[in-house]
Amino acid sequence: MRRKARERVLKLLYQSELSGEESGPGFTALFEQEKTQQPETVFARELFSGVVDNRDKIDALLKEHSTHWQLGRMAVIDRNILRLATFELIFRPDIPAKVAINEAVELAKKYASADSPSFVNAVLDKIRLHHPSVAHSPKLISIKC
Repeated sequence: MRRKARERVLKLLYQSELSGEESGPGFTALFEQEKTQQPETVFARELFSGVVDNRDKIDALLKEHSTHWQLGRMAVIDRNILRLATFELIFRPDIPAKVAINEAVELAKKYASADSPSFVNAVLDKIRLHHPSVAHSPKLISIKC
């Protein structure tokens, strides 16, 4: 259920970046199609609005921890996978770090290039190791891609 919500949010973030709009009728309509408060929809709304509302902080962390990569030179899909996962790592203590990182790697395997899973894993692991608010993260076992 949550993986589908993450996929949905990734698509919205991708669309948002390409269109230059962070909200508006198109994005609202996508969430309003489901009038129910199903957990997947609620979770997707929280993730999307959380990434949009905290994009500057998230991007600053990504710039700091993506050695030799400028944010603007990253593939759009990689950048948005990283934004989504960084939001989960930093702002969602209810989501274990290893889950956030694993889900991001899985998104990269499905939607990005062959090199993306290891790149995503490396950047997120640096954030996990160096950011004090990721105290909810137990020892992480590296994900082999």
